[in-house]
Amino acid sequence: MTDHILVERQGAVQIIRINRPDKKNALTRAMYAKMSTALAEGDADPAVRVHVFLGVPGAFSSGNDLADFLVIATGGEGGNEVWDFLMALARSEKPMVSGVDGIAVGIGTTLNLHCDLTFATPRTLFRTPFVDLGLVPEAGSSLIAPQLLGRQGAFALLGLGEGFSAERAKAAGMIYDVVSEDALEGAVLAAANNIAAKPPQALKIARDLMREPREELIARIKVESEHFRERLTSEEARAALTAFMTRRKAG
Repeated sequence: MTDHILVERQGAVQIIRINRPDKKNALTRAMYAKMSTALAEGDADPAVRVHVFLGVPGAFSSGNDLADFLVIATGGEGGNEVWDFLMALARSEKPMVSGVDGIAVGIGTTLNLHCDLTFATPRTLFRTPFVDLGLVPEAGSSLIAPQLLGRQGAFALLGLGEGFSAERAKAAGMIYDVVSEDALEGAVLAAANNIAAKPPQALKIARDLMREPREELIARIKVESEHFRERLTSEEARAALTAFMTRRKAG
């Protein structure tokens, strides 16, 4: 349901909040579509200067809703909503700030690689178990992560699926700062308002200069997505996803 994504404006700041606490903020295709629309509308509105991503206490996002993905893996249609959101992230014209508390799995990690500032709490754990599920990295993470972490750090994150604590992520350059749970949203919004007060055209040019070439990022997301879709319908991924769902129900 689209009410699992709450969008609000606070002055020049647009807040996109993932709000599905009963499922640890697992993202459905409808939720992806709502976030894509919010990014596009915010980019088109000159009154919006900054996008902010937030979750709920204890969960930024547990990743993709696996029930959705199992439908695709077993021959169902769909998945364009995810692709559209990844393109919206890569093409966003305005700064993005995120606040992460607790669970940050899959897209719950890779979304933050696109953000200009990410704050996380001490209990946050970033994980990308793509390979364990028979899948491959997404969201341009195979390009961005080696730039931030070096090849071996990126392999630990994306290949081994090692968890990165907030402190490890900060030391590696994945995130900007570690703050307490109580201070998280205040720190995120203070940073967003600080960004919103900057001269917008100068900031846009500076941001574009600091980021990887957009064409290269978009091309990498396309290649990843082709592999991801192929892997999603593979026997290897079906078996891994089904086993994961079975373990989760048993637990």
